Amino acid sequence: MHLIKLCVGVDTLDELRAYQTLRLENARKLGVPEELVHRTRQMPKKHRDIEDSGSLYWVIKGAIRARQKILQLRPEEDSEGKSLCCIVFDHALIDTRAQPRRPFQGWRYLHPNDAPADLSDDESAAAGNISSEMRAALEELALL
Repeated sequence: MHLIKLCVGVDTLDELRAYQTLRLENARKLGVPEELVHRTRQMPKKHRDIEDSGSLYWVIKGAIRARQKILQLRPEEDSEGKSLCCIVFDHALIDTRAQPRRPFQGWRYLHPNDAPADLSDDESAAAGNISSEMRAALEELALL
């Protein structure tokens, strides 16, 4: 089982990569664990299935564009004592085929059969030379 999440405030996959790189660099400078974490209010009920082999799929500008392997779903409390779930994910950001998605709040489950395929190394290399918007247009025309 996987999770899907809107990547709010990010317009391209390159922006997400740059943002995550900056977060990791800041953690290194501060001497805190270099982990990528998204905090959310609800612990997924299917957390065992997700931790075994799940990924977090990112929706950017109306389509799934990438995924990151989920390493851990860790319970935590905020400063007011309210429960949180920390989704800890791998540093590797894996390009996927674009798959349109409507806006939604929070996270949602994504069944493995409904998840988009990863781009091959060749497709990722070729896609790295063009903008995310151009890549999406080419994928929509089935040229990528």
